[in-house]
Amino acid sequence: MVPDAPRLLRADAARNAEKIIRAAREVFTEQGPEAHLDEVARRAGVGPATLFRRFPDKAALLRAVLDQRFGENVRPVIQAAAHDPDPASGLARVLAAALESVAGDFNVLAAARAAGVLTPATGEEFFAALDDLLARGQGAGAIRADLVPDDLHRIVVMLVSVLWTIDPGEDGWRRYLALVLDGLSPAGARPLPCPAPALRPRTP
Repeated sequence: MVPDAPRLLRADAARNAEKIIRAAREVFTEQGPEAHLDEVARRAGVGPATLFRRFPDKAALLRAVLDQRFGENVRPVIQAAAHDPDPASGLARVLAAALESVAGDFNVLAAARAAGVLTPATGEEFFAALDDLLARGQGAGAIRADLVPDDLHRIVVMLVSVLWTIDPGEDGWRRYLALVLDGLSPAGARPLPCPAPALRPRTP
């Protein structure tokens, strides 16, 4: 039996989209915000019209790249952490996976920032998962009880900012993650000096 034409077209479109996204990550990693979509199309082995039919502009393509990377590198770790019998260990692995992913896509993120892709909505799934992991860890007594979700959100922003101070590809961020993880532990924790201030909306 010969598959029907619409099914073949959908499969071909899906393959092209995958090739374009993979090529885009490669090109933006090499060239950062200055990368051109014509080069992405060339690297993917498709025509510019095919690329623009699926991704009308650079922002749409970068969103797809970031979504794919999150799905590959971070979401599986979040899902595993939700069932980890050691909540603190699960949270540590999620933070490490997120930072490793950001570090590996440093130039992609720079391009996404320049294209206006990094909005408050970009990290909603990740930060919602952190809130759940924090509550689980506090319920088990594995994470200090005086932390609130806004504290953890700010800590992540602080850790990501470290990446802009070191050479791409270096893993010096692990030093600061280790320091932060010690601070999240209830062991020897001193009372925090004031309540958490209101969290302003994250901006690109």
